[in-house]
Order: sequence, then structure tokens, then C-alpha cells
Amino acid sequence: MNWNLIWPILMVILANTFYNICMKSMPADVNPFGALMVTYLVAAIISGLIFIFMVGPGNVGVEITKLNWTSIILALAIVGLEVGYVFVYRAGWTVSTASVVANIGLACVLLFVGYFLYRENVSLQQILGIIVCMVGLILINI
Repeated sequence: MNWNLIWPILMVILANTFYNICMKSMPADVNPFGALMVTYLVAAIISGLIFIFMVGPGNVGVEITKLNWTSIILALAIVGLEVGYVFVYRAGWTVSTASVVANIGLACVLLFVGYFLYRENVSLQQILGIIVCMVGLILINI
């Protein structure tokens, strides 16, 4: 396998592992929006420093002008995702099932998004995969 294909998915898995540990470990009496505010401030500082390092201080303005609506919608999606996970764990979901259920549901939805929005091909194997996933969701939640 090509390392360029492997390292990004390993990064996602590692980051998602710490993400779920942190979300599950968040104190119940902490306001989730206050916690997210601190999280995003730290993330903004880290992202800003890496951004400036990568493009150079003189190119920051030029790079920012390349942005479009996706950054704003992504911010809304991220807040929804973060707050959703906080409340998922506060509702009593376990780490071992919450992420599995969410990701299987997401995979099924994205198959349709890929087909209708991006005109990606959907194979019979993928349709069968959705059916298997749905059965798995039923079994994991019994």
C-alpha cells in the first residue's frame, strides 16, 4: 500500500480516538459551549501558527481571499458535531457504540450524498453494504 494513502487515515483514527476520549471525559457540569470555546481558541491559535508558517506572513492576506462559503458552513457543521457528541455521551451512550453507530449512519448517508451530489457510482456491493450496516446497527443496539 502507498504510504500517502495510509498516513492520513491513521491520523484520522488517532485523532478521532483522542476526540472521543475527551468528549466522553468532559465533566458533566461543564457548559459544552464554554468548553468548545476554549477548544476552538486553542485550535485557532495552533491553526493560525501553522498557516502562517506554511504560507509565509506576507501571503496570509492572499490566501484568505481564496476562501469561500465552505469555511462558514464547515464551522457550523463542526459546532453541531461537537455539541452532538457531548450530548450523546451525556445521554449515556458508551464510547464503544456511539462512534460506531454515528459513523455507520454517516457512511450510509454519504453514499447517497456521493451519488446525488457528486454523481459517484454506487455498486450493488455498496448497497448490500448499507443493508449489512443497517442490520449491524440493529444488532449493536439490541
